[in-house]
Amino acid sequence: MRILITGVAGFIGSNLAQSLLDAGNSVVGVDNLLTGSSINIEILKANNNFTYIQDDVVTMDMERITGTFDIIFHLASPASPVQYKKFPLETLMVNSIGTKHVLDFMKKSGSKIFVISSTSEVYGDPLEHPQTESYWGNVNPVGVRSCYDEGKRFAESLVMTYYRTHKLDVRIARIFNTYGPNMEQNDGRVVSNFIMQSLQGQPVTIYSNGKQTRSFCYVSDMVQGLTSLGVTPNIAGEIINIGNPNEMNMIDLANKIIALTGSSSKIVFNAIDGDDPQKRKPDISKAKKLLGWKPQVTLDDGLQKTITYFKERFL
Repeated sequence: MRILITGVAGFIGSNLAQSLLDAGNSVVGVDNLLTGSSINIEILKANNNFTYIQDDVVTMDMERITGTFDIIFHLASPASPVQYKKFPLETLMVNSIGTKHVLDFMKKSGSKIFVISSTSEVYGDPLEHPQTESYWGNVNPVGVRSCYDEGKRFAESLVMTYYRTHKLDVRIARIFNTYGPNMEQNDGRVVSNFIMQSLQGQPVTIYSNGKQTRSFCYVSDMVQGLTSLGVTPNIAGEIINIGNPNEMNMIDLANKIIALTGSSSKIVFNAIDGDDPQKRKPDISKAKKLLGWKPQVTLDDGLQKTITYFKERFL
């Protein structure tokens, strides 16, 4: 297959590209390196089936991308709290104008399938638990996280409008918390924060009382979920949660990472961030039924692999 990935230098994008290349596919990747890392794509560039275009899908001449694609994975966007709060306008623009540009390219080029990475953040601080795809969410449209939350909600609306208006084969992945190799050490995600603090013997910082929950999916499972969403036939217009339903509170996660790293770090509590969701757990019934997908990697195994990655890359 011939595949286009926007946001290819990001955490999930680079892992997805590597997996697709390993399977013998041809991949064209686009990234402006606003939050993506050139280190993540160095190994990809060594593959003759990989073509990299450094550009911004918000402003680029889409004619730089030639040919027709079997699947377009639109992953371009800052995705962690630190990143999208640092680049709020860019986050809004890539999820609106950037998404439109990629959809228009799909339509003009005759490419077959479009998969967009949305997020569990469209559910906000949920009043439904676990979260199903039919839940509309509880989101602050003007809060400090709204550039990402509402940016992704707009992107979903735009994608579904193209589906209804232009009959494009689009699929929406609502991605839940993901972790693993190619994460950045300072991206503000809880797993990377806890691991780096533990490895360096620093206090492990938890916001609020630590009873808020998340559900963590190892990146190889996420890649398989996204790939299945792209290759499964006859699911145009579907919105599917992709994540691990194994829910855990932040205190338990911190203690687990401290134990796995053999750290002497102590836990400290700080004031909670604005609009930080109190719970997060995906209902993955649709993913199991339509994609035949469910996560395989246990939290302990995934965390150990991630700890090894952080030691080798950053210490």
